[in-house]
Amino acid sequence: MFKTALSVLALSVSFASAAEVTVLRTDGLVAVPGEGAATEATILIEGSTILAVRQGSVSDETIEGEGHEIIESYDLTGHTVLPGFIDGHVHITSENNPQGRLQNVQLSAADRTMLGALHAKRTLDAGFTTVRDVGGNAQAVKALRDGIEMGAVSGPRIVMTGGVGITGGHGDGSLGYIDEIARFQNDERICNGADDCIRATRWVIARGADSIKIAATGGVLSNTATGVEQQMMDDELAAIVGAAGNYGRDVAAHAHGKQGIEAALRAGVRSIEHGTYADAESFRLFKRNDAFLVPTVLAGETVTEWAADPNTFLTPPQKAKAATVGPQIKDMLGRAHKAGVKIAFGTDSGVSRHGENAREFGLMVEAGMTPEEAIRAATVIGSQNVSMEDKIGTIEEGKLADIIAIDGDPFEDVTVLEDSVVFVMKDGEVAKAPGR
Repeated sequence: MFKTALSVLALSVSFASAAEVTVLRTDGLVAVPGEGAATEATILIEGSTILAVRQGSVSDETIEGEGHEIIESYDLTGHTVLPGFIDGHVHITSENNPQGRLQNVQLSAADRTMLGALHAKRTLDAGFTTVRDVGGNAQAVKALRDGIEMGAVSGPRIVMTGGVGITGGHGDGSLGYIDEIARFQNDERICNGADDCIRATRWVIARGADSIKIAATGGVLSNTATGVEQQMMDDELAAIVGAAGNYGRDVAAHAHGKQGIEAALRAGVRSIEHGTYADAESFRLFKRNDAFLVPTVLAGETVTEWAADPNTFLTPPQKAKAATVGPQIKDMLGRAHKAGVKIAFGTDSGVSRHGENAREFGLMVEAGMTPEEAIRAATVIGSQNVSMEDKIGTIEEGKLADIIAIDGDPFEDVTVLEDSVVFVMKDGEVAKAPGR
């Protein structure tokens, strides 16, 4: 009687844990980049979540014997299997081109959403299952983010970072236009003074922002000859960080100049985007504040090429800044890496072309990082940067099933990531597979 009761209990537990599962088998799983070599494994996925990661190749009979129903199965033997990549700095609804300044006054938010859908599909196919959009058109980015989340559009998960800028600074969309057009290019995101910057921060959060991006310094592609040093005042920086924190939001700071980088770090930002002129003193402040550096080397390389083109579409102020700033970023990354700064992957795609995000890996390695460190920056560290380390960034039980497979060994040659992604799963849904 006692044995029968135990048998019934064991059977009920077995069926209680049974699930409809998708099965992935691989002999090249790197579940936590930077923490161990590739292994043979069988991954069970239930819905959007990783149900189990088991050592070795577990047979269908064993899985079904546990009460699971296999709904799909993929043999990824011979491939390197990794967590989906995270790009911490993109502009998903735009892409720089010779018509860009005209498009600023031609394209509606709806147009931007449609362009974003095209860019999102290219990005996902390249193996990037999460991106952080930094400061795009709020209506367009929100519509795209929500459309992807509901399954209406194929693309990476979007962390929407609402932009806050100051009059005449980087992020002020009115720069370089006549007054009649400029007044329509500006919006509620532009502020002046600490109190007004609190208002602007609250406004972008009300529009749906998951986090905040500020322009602490001048920028390369803003059409004004005002340099790339600090432009936001210290009290404005502190006011934005404080207001964002009150709403549970963190702050990413666009910053090139040393003074602006350090002012933003002292104000409590979570990350510095670009960081071009950071030095040893800046790196100490990064580490003291446990802040992330998102270097965007690909953007630096891209604008350097544009500046060198005799037929460039850059305006004179843009060309001058691009020629000066662009070549500096890779060297800075090398020094930051040696100093032990936390580096999260980010490309500034939208400056460069969407879908070519993986070019950043090779540039990071050229700067002195190992392939393993560069991949970790786009997975483990990248998930921390967007405050989603409990959900993404590794292939482990209970996390979202964001999984990619590579034809080749990126730990030997990281550039294979540029054109060898053969399998992409996001939230347990297969977006790309051989033969599909």
